[in-house]
Amino acid sequence: MFALDPTTLVGFHTWLSLIAIVAGFPAAAALLKGQLSRSWNGIFLWMAIATSATGFLFPFSGVLPSHIVGAISLALLAAAAIALYVRGLEGAWRRTYAISAMLSFYLLIFVLIAQLFLKVPALNAMAPTQAEPPFAIVQGIVLALFLALTVLAARRFRDDRPAARAV
Repeated sequence: MFALDPTTLVGFHTWLSLIAIVAGFPAAAALLKGQLSRSWNGIFLWMAIATSATGFLFPFSGVLPSHIVGAISLALLAAAAIALYVRGLEGAWRRTYAISAMLSFYLLIFVLIAQLFLKVPALNAMAPTQAEPPFAIVQGIVLALFLALTVLAARRFRDDRPAARAV
C-alpha cells in the first residue's frame, strides 16, 4: 500500500496551501474588479482543492475541526469549479463562483492564522490554546473583512453584466 511519510506530507500540504494563498490574492483582486483572471483562478482553485484533499491524508482518530473546515472548503471549491468549468459562469453561476471562491480563500486564511498562532512563538504566547481574546479578535477582524469583500465581489461579478473580461 502507498504510504506517505508524515513529514513529507506536512511539507507538501504546506506548500500547496501557500501556493493557493498566494494565487488567491490576485484571483480575489480580479473578482473585486468584476473581472476574472483565468490563470490565477485556475491555480487558486486547483491548489486549494489539493490542499483541502491532502488534509484528509493525515493520521487521525475521530472527526477534528480541521476535517470540518476541509469538508466545507471542498464543498465551496466544488461549487466554484462547477460554476467556472461546467456552467461557464452563465447567469447566477457568476455570483455563485464569486461567493464560493472568496469564502474558500477566507478558509485558507483562517487556517493560516490558526497555524501562525500555533507555530510563531510570539503569537502562541498571546493565545496558546486559541481560546484567548487575541486569537478571537484577529479571526473576527479577518472574518468581517472577508464577508465585506465577498459581498463586494458578488456585486461586482454579477450575472446581469456582459461576460466578464478575462485578464
